[in-house]
Amino acid sequence: MNMYLQLFLAYAKVGAVTFGGGYAMLPVLKRELVDRRNWVSEDDLVDCYAIGQCTPGVIAVNAATLIGYQKKGILGSICATVGVVFVPVLIIISIATLIEQFADNKYVQHALAGMSVAICALITLTVIGLIKKTCKDVPAVIIALCVFILCMLVDIPTVFVVIAAAIAGVIIKNVKVAKAKKGGKS
Repeated sequence: MNMYLQLFLAYAKVGAVTFGGGYAMLPVLKRELVDRRNWVSEDDLVDCYAIGQCTPGVIAVNAATLIGYQKKGILGSICATVGVVFVPVLIIISIATLIEQFADNKYVQHALAGMSVAICALITLTVIGLIKKTCKDVPAVIIALCVFILCMLVDIPTVFVVIAAAIAGVIIKNVKVAKAKKGGKS
């Protein structure tokens, strides 16, 4: 099958089955892109999500654009991006045309409440998975805690927090390398 069509269909599938935004989409993307299709590694997917978080726009769309570009250039990024938003846009248009008829329906309200709980659980599982994957040593845990505290307590753009964390990571890595070199010379 044509790779452009594969990109569109893979991301359309992801967009069709994921509710709750970018973070809720991560387990589905991992299963589809890493496990099933082997298009990217899990580390690459986490990196795309980190970049998607830092850049303007929706995380899932940014990640789709990056991975699509990685696979087939500009046209690949367009196919993946259109794919990931195709089904949700159709759903939103359908819901928008019917919302007034069902807004007060108790079953619809209960269904939406149940979906909200499920989305919170998916996001929590995703965060736990990301923590296990990325917090491999004490400095990484300290950086992660500092980022969490900053994001919770200070109204600062996320991009600045990510840049500060990246700088801290580079400094820590350089200090470790320098200590290892110094220790090897003794």
